[in-house]
Amino acid sequence: MTLWRIRATVDDRPGYLSVLTASLALRGVNILTVQVHTTERGAVDDFLVDAPDTIGEADLVAAVERGRGRDCWVARSEARGLADQPTRVLGLATRLVRDPDATGEVLGTLLGADAVTWRPDTVADAGISDTTMRLADPGGGSYTLRRAAPGFTPAEYARAQALLELATTVVRRAAEQVTLVLPDGAELTVRPAVADDLPGLLDLHEACSARSRHRRYLGGSTPTPARLRQLLEPARGHTLVAAATGPDGATESLVAMGNLLGEGDEAEVALLVRDDWQRRGLGSALLRRLARHADQAGYAALVLHVQAENAPMLRTVRRLDRPTTTDRDGPLLTLTVPLPTPAAAHH
Repeated sequence: MTLWRIRATVDDRPGYLSVLTASLALRGVNILTVQVHTTERGAVDDFLVDAPDTIGEADLVAAVERGRGRDCWVARSEARGLADQPTRVLGLATRLVRDPDATGEVLGTLLGADAVTWRPDTVADAGISDTTMRLADPGGGSYTLRRAAPGFTPAEYARAQALLELATTVVRRAAEQVTLVLPDGAELTVRPAVADDLPGLLDLHEACSARSRHRRYLGGSTPTPARLRQLLEPARGHTLVAAATGPDGATESLVAMGNLLGEGDEAEVALLVRDDWQRRGLGSALLRRLARHADQAGYAALVLHVQAENAPMLRTVRRLDRPTTTDRDGPLLTLTVPLPTPAAAHH
């Protein structure tokens, strides 16, 4: 038996696909996988088949045409084609996360392109034209992919765009990651939080004293995992995490979290720092970065709710060196830090 890939257009009408599969079955051809690509000309069916060794390319084309298929393309396949498409795409996405510089190569592998080129100029005619695909790179520039056959489909274009957006996100997050050196010489990595940080965040809360958690959540209980997941990637806002770097260069567990949560034209800020990393300048560094993010996002003010006895946090806010108003409600202080307007910040 021999593996083949067959691509053919079939009228998107009831029963037409079954006629094609029956025509292949009459010749002993076993369909292993099928993908359907919707196009304006009809449904493009992409088959991976196992055919008797006596069946050749011309025989398969004839079988497809007898089964009411048209624009047939046939080529030998390899055993790796047996991997289902979602598994294959996830594998390529994983590779892209580890090496964003391999974007062009990943695109070529995904689409079986014969050539992939990148140019610094933006593309005005993004889309597909038979055997050519042009993609706007969200990070700037453009990709052009070509293959002799078969023609590209809208579904393949959508997959390529999704991979490009993933690569752009990875590059942006890497650019936002910084190495922070504290006054005592300790080094940490500060970066935007991601959903995968949830286990580390749970460990951080477990490692903090009851007093630290009490100050962060104003006497309330530690949030549930579901709530912490929302804090990691808020719908409106920004969350930073800090991880210590060990002597061997390996990243250790998370030691701090800073949250910026948008509410109208204001952004509420809160910090949680592991006890052994407090009073070392880490909270101040996180607060400054969150304030800069709020500036760039156009918020009118930062708001912090702080217990009156929380002297370390009050000192941290003072170190911002920005005008601050304070309102008191019993043991709770609300600190409001006005932010410059975008025009003022620009000047």
